[in-house]
Amino acid sequence: MQMRWRELLFAHWVVDPSVVRPLIPAALQLDLFENRCYVGAVPFLMERVTPRLLPPLPGLHAFPELNLRTYVTLGGKPGVWFFSLDAGQKLAVRVARRLFHLPYFDARFEIRQAASQVNYSSVRTHRAAAPATFSATYEAVGPVYRSAARTLDAWLTERYCLYSADALNGIYRGEIDHQPWPLQMAEATIHANTLGDWLGIELNHPPATLHFAKLLDVHAWNVTRIPPTD
Repeated sequence: MQMRWRELLFAHWVVDPSVVRPLIPAALQLDLFENRCYVGAVPFLMERVTPRLLPPLPGLHAFPELNLRTYVTLGGKPGVWFFSLDAGQKLAVRVARRLFHLPYFDARFEIRQAASQVNYSSVRTHRAAAPATFSATYEAVGPVYRSAARTLDAWLTERYCLYSADALNGIYRGEIDHQPWPLQMAEATIHANTLGDWLGIELNHPPATLHFAKLLDVHAWNVTRIPPTD
């Protein structure tokens, strides 16, 4: 797939690893930065979503998405583990759940942009799913920069694969390709955030770090099963 991500906020909290570890499949290692575990809420807009070499698909090419994530490794390859991905396109939710084994959920969004500010609100509506809401006003502050290697900024954002799992076949890995993130420091007022409540992850205090990215083009490949090791 190819796509464009726009008006993206990285909001990260430091969470006790003992809270997060039981939520991750045993085959994956929880990735830490200086012995700290980070959980991130990432709201953004998706555009130009389409299978590679095909034109954008009507009704499927643009929608909002909000994910809750942490960071893991397998076989020395760092990646992202998604606890949830809320999206505003019902067919995209079902395709992603089936093909990528990712926990996508239907949600209702209200998004307004005023000058440099983004007002972003999401309410999960997926049938029989745990309730979750997120509402924030955010904007970039400061110039665009590229994160330096081995810094927290790079560790949180420069990840080029995702991991997923199902009960039948185990762990999957999906490769992601894009240019380095055009990061800016950000300011955000988070009005409501219950994304982690159903998991026992408390995110009601201010985040430890905030970053903004205006626009990024991304390629994502289908997930492949990782054979278990003895």
